[in-house]
Amino acid sequence: MQKISPFLWFDTQAEEAAKFYTTVFKNSKIGDISRYDEAASIASGKPEGSAMTVSFQLDGMDFTALNGGPEFKFSEAVSFSVVCKDQNEIDYYWDRLTENGGEESQCGWLKDKYGLSWQIVPENLGSLISSPKAMAAMLKMKKFNIAELLQAD
Repeated sequence: MQKISPFLWFDTQAEEAAKFYTTVFKNSKIGDISRYDEAASIASGKPEGSAMTVSFQLDGMDFTALNGGPEFKFSEAVSFSVVCKDQNEIDYYWDRLTENGGEESQCGWLKDKYGLSWQIVPENLGSLISSPKAMAAMLKMKKFNIAELLQAD
């Protein structure tokens, strides 16, 4: 068991989100799902039998999702960085995580359909943007384009 793991607060979509994320990342699976019983349902206002917490793994990393209610929302202050070996991998994660309502942002950042922020970056980003021209090119990009960064260098 890893010592530190992300705990994600959702309104009502914890189980749906965990299922979605496990389809995006290899070596992923759903673990235990605890559900609101009658007493917890009455106390929380959540439907009896709906997921309270969902444990899951993404590429072997442990996560927990909670259906805690609408009080807290995700923000760009916390994001997950996905380091990619090539453009095909960048394209894959970018396309999957922005589908069905995700939002593209600048410099490899995006929000998925649940509002969670991700950074989809090439593994050699530091060397790719080491020249002023390449840095300027990167600052104009949403999704990273490795060929354009190499060309700008």
